Amino acid sequence: MRNIKRYLLITAGIISLVFGIVGVVLPLLPTTPFVLLAAVCFSQSSPRFHNWLVNHHTFGPLINDWQQYGAIKPPAKRAATFGIVVVGGLSLYLVKPPYVATILIVCVFVGVLGFIWTRPSGDSSCSVDN
Repeated sequence: MRNIKRYLLITAGIISLVFGIVGVVLPLLPTTPFVLLAAVCFSQSSPRFHNWLVNHHTFGPLINDWQQYGAIKPPAKRAATFGIVVVGGLSLYLVKPPYVATILIVCVFVGVLGFIWTRPSGDSSCSVDN
């Protein structure tokens, strides 16, 4: 049973990492949450994969900023904002969901953006006291 859990977590980590990598080029998919999820999955299942990911030149700093300070760097904040506003707005415009659903979706967008923009930025605003 323990091996099944390990393999499921490794699989979930790999899938999450693939989504994160795709999110680098597709504004619809956010990179940061998928990479963080992959790090969590790997930390519970594969020290080798976890070590590789946290030491990766692109993803490692993102994970370390989040683990140490709960921080999201400004470029990631801007990319998330762009994705939510432009792609989310365009989706709402094209799909035209019912009024109540639109209000709920916009509230979720605002909540996510509020969370993202209230995180430390990973620069000089990151300190042990934050």
